[in-house]
Amino acid sequence: MDAEAAKYIGAGLAGLALFGAAIGIGNIFSSYLSGALRNPSAADSQRTNLLLGFALCEATGLFGFVLAMIMLFV
Repeated sequence: MDAEAAKYIGAGLAGLALFGAAIGIGNIFSSYLSGALRNPSAADSQRTNLLLGFALCEATGLFGFVLAMIMLFV
């Protein structure tokens, strides 16, 4: 196997973190909306947890993306 092909395979596998982040963000927001519709008075107190979970999932996806770009261009 050529080193160039291995570089592309590795970058593609690192890019899979974006799919995991998308699934995690979807789960976070669907759970928040489900809970907010069941108990609207508690929705405001959970907004901080919602944004923290979103930020952590998005950071994981961005780390995977940056790692893939480093593999391709460095």
